[in-house]
Amino acid sequence: AGTALKMLYTAIFVALVVIVLLHKYVARRAGPNPFARDTREPPRALVRSKQEKNKVLKQGFLPSRVPESLDALVVGSGAGGLGVAVMLARAGKRVLVLEQHDRAGGCCHTFTEKGFEFDIGIHYIGELSEHKPLRVMLDQLTDGQLQWASLDNPFDLVVLGPAGSRRIYPIYSGWQRFPEELKKFFPEEEEAIDKFYELVKKCGKGIWILAVLKTIPVLLAKLLVYTRLVNWLSPFFTMAARSVTEVVNELTDNKDLRAVFSYIFGTYGKIPKEASFSIHSLIFSHYLGGAWYPKGGASEIAYHMIPIIEKAGGAVLVRAPVQRILVNEAMEAYGVSVMKGQEEVNIYAPIVISNAGIFNTYEKLLPKEIQALPAIQSQLGMVQHGEGFLSIFMGLNGTKEELGLKADNYWIFAEANLDELMEKYMKAEKEEAAKSVPFLFISSPSTKDPTWAERNPGKSTLTVITNACYEWFAEWKDERVKNRGQDYKRLKEAFISSVLDTVVEIFPKTKDKIEYVDAGTPVTNQHYIAAPRGEIYGCDHSLARFTPEASIAIHPQTPIKNLYLTGKSLCSSTSCVLTIMSRRHRCDSANPLADTWGNLVHK
Repeated sequence: AGTALKMLYTAIFVALVVIVLLHKYVARRAGPNPFARDTREPPRALVRSKQEKNKVLKQGFLPSRVPESLDALVVGSGAGGLGVAVMLARAGKRVLVLEQHDRAGGCCHTFTEKGFEFDIGIHYIGELSEHKPLRVMLDQLTDGQLQWASLDNPFDLVVLGPAGSRRIYPIYSGWQRFPEELKKFFPEEEEAIDKFYELVKKCGKGIWILAVLKTIPVLLAKLLVYTRLVNWLSPFFTMAARSVTEVVNELTDNKDLRAVFSYIFGTYGKIPKEASFSIHSLIFSHYLGGAWYPKGGASEIAYHMIPIIEKAGGAVLVRAPVQRILVNEAMEAYGVSVMKGQEEVNIYAPIVISNAGIFNTYEKLLPKEIQALPAIQSQLGMVQHGEGFLSIFMGLNGTKEELGLKADNYWIFAEANLDELMEKYMKAEKEEAAKSVPFLFISSPSTKDPTWAERNPGKSTLTVITNACYEWFAEWKDERVKNRGQDYKRLKEAFISSVLDTVVEIFPKTKDKIEYVDAGTPVTNQHYIAAPRGEIYGCDHSLARFTPEASIAIHPQTPIKNLYLTGKSLCSSTSCVLTIMSRRHRCDSANPLADTWGNLVHK
């Protein structure tokens, strides 16, 4: 008892030291507060003209369009890049965002084929009810113009088993309704459901410690980690060291219930036995308060952020592939080089922020001699590439009512043993894998957007996503997009054919209504969103990634002075830095961020 008391006193003392040092650090370093005032305006009418939207989203790079006297450069226009650029703009900084694709938005962009509009990576977002901090932050980042529509409830349906004997388990939002509804299907598993529910809540609330380690000075973060105070403050890292399968299998022997507890692994891409239970809990709890989709489609996110950057004197320019980050002899980043035709154009700024991912940033954009630095190699050794994915886009003739589509998502598994199912599939040869795809996520963007019917009358869309090995398609990575040869086309068609059989079984009214269908493979992702191996969730969400040591090693501040990282390489694909406050409390003011996150945004 005496030893435990001494440890407690030591922990409290260290915590007080950390708080004092952090207070002094923030007071000394804090710059203008980007959330000092409420910037929301009454929502304006939705812009329906693609030509008008493209004037904002597709501003091509020209040296003459680069603003003078830049305060910062951001590489990549995904949500992380645009978000940090908006916050800097709010603080009075002139920022240039550079995007290699032909439109801004990263995984938030949309594209149109044969008159059908498809999203890329925004299928649903949680924590967006009124006065939740994530909702407040997004309102502030878009002047209140980004509007949201809630999905149906149940928002997810877990489908288990082969054709002809499928079992369907609906997943309801609502912290009380979720366990209540699940118990109706598993009345003998009430104790297991309650324990899972409590663990999810506990770990979800504990996520704040990860964000703290990412935002405080590295020395303070190391103090928390190496004194093991992080484990005393939060259960996050204790549970992060345990896999989803390990925890779930201790709760129940029921295979279907195990699968229902584990089904959402597809949102971060790691199979349950290799995935951190804490990150799984964060995802699971993220949606229990509800699920939403942006009105007008995913491109609305970038469309409403870019004008704020421009208003502060900055710009967001596309078709601007950054070739390298400029680093001087003092190991300081001072700009980037952009390829324009056959000419390299150097652009200078005192700060460079990369939203291109840790692998692209370190392995492609830095000179070889800097890549070899021990500090950079140490960080790269702590992460791995995430899994590749294949997306199938379907354009349908008919309204959602005519086709039997709803604003929800289907998670379809051929068997309840998810680990064995996915391992067998991912180890198969490509031709064999294409014949029988065991896991599908099916979503209908057109049903989730209440403006869709007016913008696209008589049409609907489905997006189907599944895992796919990069190696299955790697031989075509250097071929021209949309002209990769007949063998590539035949392989895609084999996957499409296999998937369509399941789609038509689940949605029988779509039969003979398909007007357009095509697939995006890992090498498609490599081309359009610069994913090194076709991964859509960035670094692998393995157990090793979420150790305390790895969490402090990969920090916004890099080993190169004035070079910073942002985006999913820092925390996870779940934007946990934005959602941790929603775990903690409700915000009753219109702009609660003014005294919290705003003060952590420095020059």
